[in-house]
Formats: sequence, C-alpha cells, structure tokens
Amino acid sequence: MASYNVAPLQRLVEQFERLPGIGSKTAQRLAYYVLNMPSERAKEFSDAIMEAHQKIRRCEICCNFSDQEKCPICRNDARDKSTICVVETPRDAIALEGTGEYKGTYHVLHGVISPLNGIGPDQLCIKQLLSRLNNGEVNEVIMATNPTVEGEATAMYISRLLKPLGIRITRLAYGIPVGGDLEYADDVTLARALEGRSEL
Repeated sequence: MASYNVAPLQRLVEQFERLPGIGSKTAQRLAYYVLNMPSERAKEFSDAIMEAHQKIRRCEICCNFSDQEKCPICRNDARDKSTICVVETPRDAIALEGTGEYKGTYHVLHGVISPLNGIGPDQLCIKQLLSRLNNGEVNEVIMATNPTVEGEATAMYISRLLKPLGIRITRLAYGIPVGGDLEYADDVTLARALEGRSEL
C-alpha cells in the first residue's frame, strides 16, 4: 500500500483506520470498496455523513441522538415518565428498545467515568440527568451501564448522587455477561436483565 503512495487513497485509508475496530487491512478494503463505487453512490455516502453531522443533535431532555429538539421517545406521551433508564450510549438505548419490554424513558451518558482515559463526571451527561429529577415526577432510575469496571464505577457514582433525592435506584440484573456490551446481547437476555433488576 505504502509503496504506491497514492496520497488521496492513503488519506482515505487513514480515515477508515480511525474508526473503532477497524485495522489497516479492513481500512484498505473499505477504501478500495469506496473507490469502486459509482460516483453517484460515493456522493450519497459522503452526503449522508455530512447530513448526519449537520442535522443530528442531542435531545434536550435525555441527551439521545435526535433530528429534533426532543427525541421520539421523549415526545411520546405514552411512555412512562416516572422511570428513567440510564445507558452509556445511544446504541444501548436501541438495544433495550429492541426487547419491547421497557416502556419508560432513557438518559444517555455518552460514555463512562474513566480516569485512565481522562474522562471524568463533567464529560458525561450527568448534570442533565440531575436536572430531570427536580420535578418530582421520577420514581425510579435504572442503572443500565455495561457490567465493566468503568460501567460499575459510573453506576455507583450516579447512585451516590441520587440517594439523597429518595428516588428508587436499581441496577440491571446480570443476565448480561460481565465484560459484555448491551448492544451485542440478544433480546431475551436483555428482557431478563430488565425484569431481574435489583436495588443498588
């Protein structure tokens, strides 16, 4: 690859390599795939990326991704506003929605507390969560962070902040394997984890 030194191709490969989980071989495959696309499809691809960047924002209530001020779940009056399920990423909320079991609302942190990576509580959407609890409408907060060291630490940090508010705080049951991610769990496992959640 380097011996050809085609600068635009190399830059394209480098951009793909920056994506999580993409190594140099996969990045090269993706770059060549994009190069072999008809120009119209390549333009649609780049337009979709730009449109997503320009039009998608964070929901003003739950911080999930949305193309409006409020996401579809926060706009839905049929959702149980007395329960908030706290997740690390928008992908985790999608995974839980896929079970069809959960009827409450979500709050997306956009990460976990990870001092080794320089991520503290201020980098997460924790303040927004606390502001949602001031109206007295919320009875339960479900901590659905991943069962990793960082996920557990984040859940415990948030639960300590919420305890004085007198709100019931629960944790997903461990139907999800320790060290696993919510987005890769099957619907049955996620449904059981929701049903078997416990007090923190």
